[in-house]
Amino acid sequence: MRILIVTATSPEIDPVVAKFRNASDRGPRVKTYTHAGHEVDVLVTGVGMVATAAWCSRVVAQTHYDMGLNVGICGSFDPALALGTVVHVVTDRIAELGAEDDDSFLSAAELNLPCEPEFVNAAPPPNAALSRLPAVTGITVNTVHGNARSIAAVTRRFKPQVESMEGAAFMYACLIHDLPFAQVRAVSNVVEARKRDAWKMAEAIHNLGQTAIAILDHL
Repeated sequence: MRILIVTATSPEIDPVVAKFRNASDRGPRVKTYTHAGHEVDVLVTGVGMVATAAWCSRVVAQTHYDMGLNVGICGSFDPALALGTVVHVVTDRIAELGAEDDDSFLSAAELNLPCEPEFVNAAPPPNAALSRLPAVTGITVNTVHGNARSIAAVTRRFKPQVESMEGAAFMYACLIHDLPFAQVRAVSNVVEARKRDAWKMAEAIHNLGQTAIAILDHL
């Protein structure tokens, strides 16, 4: 199989790449590896939904893949998700897409603007390691939440379990290119007033790497 792994930053993928054999540079931001008989392209997009959408669409339009896998960290709104937990994001949306109406928020759909309000992975690749992960609902944001009032508002509006800065963009690119995919993330922090000392980044990245390898080994 030919697999595309997408990540925002190199540290999020380093434990995975360490298990691969390096084959070659494919082009800007893409390196090709081999693992367990698969050819694996790793795309490091940079942070944010714009970079992710642009680079994913460029790469997927140029090369045929059998599967896309987005790996990264996320913040959690759900107290049932312990720090370090790896999740499968099956539904995602761009939380900020809309307009402010004084103290209210109007979604793009409420404004009658043409948009994709929600991205759903209705048919993830059949994979034993993937199926063991908690399936969660996410939001994708340009500004991660760290204020009690905004957290309460977005929780009421969408009831998300996790948030990232790239997930919905990856999912949209895969959906429009008919590429089977999975968005897999590890919880590094609780979504709350920013407390960086309480984050478990190293544990999240370690667990994410182990899960990504397990998914590849079960293909």
